[in-house]
Amino acid sequence: MFQIYKEDYLRYLTKAAGVIRENKEYITELDSATGDGDHWLNLTIGFEKLLEKSKEWEGATYQELFRNIAMTMMSAMGGSSGVLYGSAYLKTAGLLANRESIDQELLGEILQGWAEAIRSRGNAELGYKTMLDAVYPAASAYAKGLEEGKSSEECLRQMARAAREGAESTRDMEAVKGRASYREDKSVGFLDPGAVTMAMQLECLADFILKEDKDPAAKD
Repeated sequence: MFQIYKEDYLRYLTKAAGVIRENKEYITELDSATGDGDHWLNLTIGFEKLLEKSKEWEGATYQELFRNIAMTMMSAMGGSSGVLYGSAYLKTAGLLANRESIDQELLGEILQGWAEAIRSRGNAELGYKTMLDAVYPAASAYAKGLEEGKSSEECLRQMARAAREGAESTRDMEAVKGRASYREDKSVGFLDPGAVTMAMQLECLADFILKEDKDPAAKD
C-alpha cells in the first residue's frame, strides 16, 4: 500500500505540468479542430501558476493544499476548465482533514469525488464528450480493483488504462456541451481535448505513484 504525502503531491503537480507542456502541439491541434484552440494555453497557465505558488504552500496542511489548488485553478484558468478542476479539488479537500498522506483507499475516494464534482458542476453525464468521460471510468476502474482485492499496482494500472480508453471513446460521441456541440457533425470523429488532457494527468498520477512506491529514492 502506498502513501503519498503533501510534498509528493506537489512533485506530482510538477510532473503533470511537464506532461501538459510537452504535448502543446497535440493538445492545441485537438482543440483547434472543434473548439477555440486555447485549451492547452488555459491548462498551462493554471499549472504554471500552481508551480509558482507551490513554495508558498510548503507549510500548509494537505487539506489547505487542495483548497489552494482549487482556488488557484479557478482564478488562473480560462474557460470551463478552471471551474471544473477547481470544483473537483474543492470537493475533495474535506477528505484530507487531519490526514498527512493519501493511501490506496483515500485515493479511490478522491477520484470518485473528482468525478462527482465535474459531473455536478459541469452539468454533464457520461457520454456527453467531456473530461468526465475520462475521469469517471478511471474512478470506477480503480474502485473495482479495490473491491476485488487487487494490488495497488493493478488498481493504478486499471485506472490509467480506463482513463486512456475513456478519452479515446469520445471520438465516436456526439458533443452535448460547449462549442463542439454547435457543429453540424457534433464533432463525431474527433477526440475531446478535455478528456484527453484529463487522461494524461491520471496516467501521470498512476506512473508517479508506481515509481515512488517501487523506488523510494526517487523522492530525494
